[in-house]
Amino acid sequence: MDLQTLIELDKELLLWFNGSPSLFLDGLVKTLTTAGTWIPFYVALFYMVLKNNESVQKIMLIVACAGLCVVLAGTFNDTIVKPFVGRWRPGRDPDIGMLVDVVNDYRSGNYGFFSSHACNTFSVAVFMSLLVRHRLFSVFVIGWSLVNCWTRLYLGVHFPGDILCGLVWGSIVGTSVWYFCHRLLGRMSTGMNYISEKYTSTGYAVKDVDVVIGVLVFTLLYAILRACFYLYV
Repeated sequence: MDLQTLIELDKELLLWFNGSPSLFLDGLVKTLTTAGTWIPFYVALFYMVLKNNESVQKIMLIVACAGLCVVLAGTFNDTIVKPFVGRWRPGRDPDIGMLVDVVNDYRSGNYGFFSSHACNTFSVAVFMSLLVRHRLFSVFVIGWSLVNCWTRLYLGVHFPGDILCGLVWGSIVGTSVWYFCHRLLGRMSTGMNYISEKYTSTGYAVKDVDVVIGVLVFTLLYAILRACFYLYV
């Protein structure tokens, strides 16, 4: 299979994921792609880190590393990769642009390879999953990233290939930053071992991890309620 065949397949897959006649789904995606929707989740993550690290140095290191994930993933992509590759977003693509279902006239920028939403969110999800080491937490934060990826396809601002490459780059960045953070945290460690069911293997209290999971669940419920509201306005 040559490159042109892959590109054509990518466009066909995008049209399958893109849009729908459902006003409910339009409202749901609009809410999920609003930056303010996820503020409680970010606050909950910070709360968990704050509660489960005994020194300011550790807290600052983890917060800085989470920020580094975004810089290495999204900023590198936006400033270097997108302009260099120059692949049109679906809604601006001369071949299929007229076929893309655009929600609320949202088209984003000119170039879309690869997806900054995918690499940003997935790098943070991978980093936090490796940091906390709690199975259900990992499922939820990775699910959060994948939901964000789905919204980009629904809105028609990224091709599936953009998303896939963003996820690959995000996983590389998240794992690399975690390894760097892990080495530095090891030098600050007290050497304690956590074997209680109340803590993860890396020392995070399960009750605090549950707070983050709960906030994600309530955020999704909020998005669903907002989507229902859009049906009546």
